[in-house]
Order: sequence, then structure tokens, then C-alpha cells
Amino acid sequence: MAKSKPLISVVDDDESMREALRGLMKSLGYTAEAFASAEEFLSSRQVPLTSCLIADVQMPGMTGFELHRHLMASGTTIPTILITAYPDESMRERALEDGVVCYLSKPFNESDLLGCIYSSLPFQSP
Repeated sequence: MAKSKPLISVVDDDESMREALRGLMKSLGYTAEAFASAEEFLSSRQVPLTSCLIADVQMPGMTGFELHRHLMASGTTIPTILITAYPDESMRERALEDGVVCYLSKPFNESDLLGCIYSSLPFQSP
């Protein structure tokens, strides 16, 4: 029986960033889904299947940080990587204290993102 590939879910209101990340994840051998908002992700069937979540911090409606907190409060633990075009050191510290795996500032290096993914999926490879 074939082992299923880890699912990486990308939540970003910026379509070009969202699709670029989804494409990168697929090119690395992961299964990837992309969502335009936290609400769209939460209403999808992918939440319980997601092995790692990449979410933008600044989005209309629920922010990436609020999405992470919502998931934690509901008992859904998904390793989360937050990305932002507006880095804020106090937000970064709060996010990491709340269990976010990584907090990356855009533009970020692909290798930095991959390091975050590998650290969040220590026993899963694509």
C-alpha cells in the first residue's frame, strides 16, 4: 500500500504568492492545497488532513495568527508557518510562544521555508 504524501495547505490572500507556494510544494513532492482565506481553509475538508500549514499573517478577515490560535483552541494541532510582508518583532515573539513553527518575512529564501517544513514534519518526507 502506497504511503500518502504529506499535505501542505497554503492560506494567503495574495494569489501569486499562494499559487507560487502551492507549486513549490508540489514540485518538492508534497500534496498541496491553496486557500484564499482562513475562513475558506476552515470550511474545507482539508483541515484534518493537513500535515503543515503555511499562512500569511495579514489577510482580510481572520489573520494567519488568529487562524493558528483558532486551530489550537479547537484542539487541532497543525504545525504552522506564518509568513508576512510586514515583519513585527513583538508579533513574531508572540507567535513563536504560541507554538508557531516559523515566522518568515517576505521575501524569504526557499531554503529557509524548506527548513521550517522539514522541522515541522520530522518523520514525513514527500
